[in-house]
Amino acid sequence: MSALAALFEAGEILFTWPTPIWVIIGLTLGIIAGALPGIGSALGMAIMLPLTLPLGPINAIILLVSMYSGAMYGGSIAAILVNVPGTGGAAATTFDGYPMSKQGRAVDALSMSATASATAGFLSVLTLLLISPILIEVVLLFGSPEYFLMAILGLSMITVVAEGSMIKGLVAGAAGLLITTIGIAPNSPELRYTFGSLGLYDGIDFIAALIGMFAVAEMLKLAGQEGGIADQEIDLSGSVFSGVKETFTHPVTLVKSGYIGMLIGAVPGAGATVSNFLAYGEAMRSSKDPDAFGHGEPLGVISSEASNNGTIGGSLIPTISFGIPGSGSTAVLLGGLLMHGLRPGPQLFEADLHITYAFLLALLIGNVFIILVGVFVVTRLAKLTQVDTHIIIPMIFVLSMVGGYTLRSNWVDVITVLGLGFLGYIMVKENYSIIAFVLGVVLGPIAEENLIRSLQISDGSYLIFVTKPLSLIITALIFVILLGPYVKPALEERFA
Repeated sequence: MSALAALFEAGEILFTWPTPIWVIIGLTLGIIAGALPGIGSALGMAIMLPLTLPLGPINAIILLVSMYSGAMYGGSIAAILVNVPGTGGAAATTFDGYPMSKQGRAVDALSMSATASATAGFLSVLTLLLISPILIEVVLLFGSPEYFLMAILGLSMITVVAEGSMIKGLVAGAAGLLITTIGIAPNSPELRYTFGSLGLYDGIDFIAALIGMFAVAEMLKLAGQEGGIADQEIDLSGSVFSGVKETFTHPVTLVKSGYIGMLIGAVPGAGATVSNFLAYGEAMRSSKDPDAFGHGEPLGVISSEASNNGTIGGSLIPTISFGIPGSGSTAVLLGGLLMHGLRPGPQLFEADLHITYAFLLALLIGNVFIILVGVFVVTRLAKLTQVDTHIIIPMIFVLSMVGGYTLRSNWVDVITVLGLGFLGYIMVKENYSIIAFVLGVVLGPIAEENLIRSLQISDGSYLIFVTKPLSLIITALIFVILLGPYVKPALEERFA
């Protein structure tokens, strides 16, 4: 299928009922999830994941990516109104968004957030659509040896994403890898760690693990918080249209921040939190009045909000091309792809190219919806920050259990959701990296399957991993990532 034909087919799919309604539902659910600190995009998507089974592949993925996009914008609502970022990607928004609220410009800040998020999101996804022909050619160069090396490259990112103790990050990643060894081995009838239980023959379900680590663990953490997110009435004042106008008077900051988000998003393990602070720092650096930042400077809101939705387009590149998630949200999205029989890599750029284009077009249209919500529904959004945690927690626990059982009608999945939920809670308390664990769970099967296939092709010779230029480049990148943290300080000391 040619790219142009796939694009036309994707457009036809997108505007065929009921697909448009799933775009709106996904965005609405995402905005609500993003506006509630403790929920966020990854948790919201994880809860919805098993519920997408009846929808079919296209509508399911469109719902999930729309939730991802909506949550990126929704995170700014609590950040601006109550100084609590709904998502990590809205952390820098608090620096100037909340001071603007205290100055009586909350509506200005919220409309700036919607406009900047939607515009940058639109640009990043449009760029991804334009470069997709090049991306297709690159992806088609990959065989089993290259996919194995890409999985190892993704696992080596644990050294980047693990905050704090490197040992704890590696332990978390190893724990994720160990879980993937349960069940029947790939390309072999060998049983591993099933302990005679038929329910474990198919292994631990990846989706059940995600629901436990994100949904249940976060709810256990949130259970220690009394009352609602905001403990007081919120005064919404300011002008919607002055916020929109202000955003477009700074086109350089808007576009630059959006593409910073896209570039950072394309690096597995970085994500919206990193791009958020980098874009904010760049806006401050290039400003004529950097001292105004932190005191209600509109450029602070515009730069941070443009970067987080700009990250979406970038984060989809490693996810759909190589099956490497750069964040919790893209890990859940990857789970959705696999659950619906869509394998990242050549399949999404050949036979299923129309599906890839369909959800990219859904993201483009979704950004228009975000602006409409930000402009016309902005005065109602404060109520989302005042939902009592005693209402949120039981609902999410029930949905998580139901979702776990729905996956395969297997009680092992329900036990997995509960068990990994408690494990995730302990990991958060003890500062073990959840993302490192998720990388292990996601990339373990990909690495094992492609390692076995590669060795079968080469009659057991490991030289297959270093015989092609592409393999050598990926191998070199793995060594750079693994040795970089040790070599860099030594080089800086030598040349200082």
